[in-house]
Amino acid sequence: MGREREQVIESARIAAATAATAAHPPPVGFAEGAETRAAGLAHNALSDWLLSDGWNLPTLPDLIRGLCARIRAEGIPLCRLRLHVRTLHPQFLGTSYTWKLGLDEIEEFNAAYAIRNEERYLHSPFRAIFEEGVGGVRRRLDVPELVLDFPVLEELRDEGATDYVAMPIAFANGRRSAITFAADRPGGFATGELEVVEGMLPVLARLVEVHALRRTARTILETYLGRSSGARVLDGLIRRGDGDDINAVIWFCDLRASTALADILPRQAFLCLLNGFFEATAGAVLAHGGEVLRFIGDAFLAIFPLDPEGANSAADGGAEVRACARALAAARDALARMDAYNAERQAVGEPPLRFGIGLHIGDVTYGNIGVEQRLEFTVIGPAANEAARLEGVCKTLDRRLVISAELARWVREPLISLGFHALRGVREPQEVLTLADL
Repeated sequence: MGREREQVIESARIAAATAATAAHPPPVGFAEGAETRAAGLAHNALSDWLLSDGWNLPTLPDLIRGLCARIRAEGIPLCRLRLHVRTLHPQFLGTSYTWKLGLDEIEEFNAAYAIRNEERYLHSPFRAIFEEGVGGVRRRLDVPELVLDFPVLEELRDEGATDYVAMPIAFANGRRSAITFAADRPGGFATGELEVVEGMLPVLARLVEVHALRRTARTILETYLGRSSGARVLDGLIRRGDGDDINAVIWFCDLRASTALADILPRQAFLCLLNGFFEATAGAVLAHGGEVLRFIGDAFLAIFPLDPEGANSAADGGAEVRACARALAAARDALARMDAYNAERQAVGEPPLRFGIGLHIGDVTYGNIGVEQRLEFTVIGPAANEAARLEGVCKTLDRRLVISAELARWVREPLISLGFHALRGVREPQEVLTLADL
């Protein structure tokens, strides 16, 4: 048994011993004294399953699917379970996982921050738990004096549910997630069944927190390093000098006249302008399978790694042809997005933005550089420097896209030469080209 597992199990046992209910009382209708609950939790069949089989399940959907099967095996009439996990994410407030009886697939829903202003959240048990500190909610759905104070209750009643319970799940840092259970048996849940369910929540909270922390770590790494770089760091490439030599299309893009814009625009307006520029250009790179490595003021560096193991390598010309095609498709997309963005700016009397994209292909070292206390995952090498120099030619020639002669070898569409030009740091003048239809 690994140290991490021992720590989680010990944490779960401590939580079970105290029942973790002093600050979060259980829903009215199945509560007993804290001492009674704590005494029974040590032999909770659901807790035992979570600490044995549940621990070994690799993903949160797998854990939910297995837990629901175990709950049903205990004779508890569960027909739907929904777990909402609040996570640290730049786009989403959290993720909901829903299991329904008869369906093997776990439905996942990422809730954007805007949902906090929507009726389905404002009138939901989740809001009551997250924002009002409610210790739990229970509603019987098969009684004459039925109270449908949450819209979800009517939905569940129409689906044949007879009972509904929502309870908080508290993480170690005090942050609350929530879980709901619906029954389909006449009479709903028995009090003893709800005690068993409630008893396993401290253990479940620890396992859910482990999965949530892993997802948060992955999200943060992907957001700040990129999907591929983040995955490499999670795989253990965390020491200075860790990395690989790869072949890739290197993309360098820069905004023109940004210094003058920064001088005349309010700070917030300039930041909005930069974000609009990056949304169009870097967004196109991501949309076509590229990896944005770093933002450098008003510029950014990206790569399209070659995939020599990709399918149909012989039919479509090989890894170089595929990578170049993706990079050029992203370039066309970026140009179209910037045309639309500039049209919006001009419609309100603002000048269009000018920019350049330089594309090159070559060998680079892809890995960690920096100092021990502050590392960056990026690409280095002559090919990366040459891509930046190529982008500078865009300004000289008043072009939005230039590509190197080395990359042109792998392009399967018409190109035009823009002549030979000296690149800083490169001995011989280099031929640069662009797409014929540009």
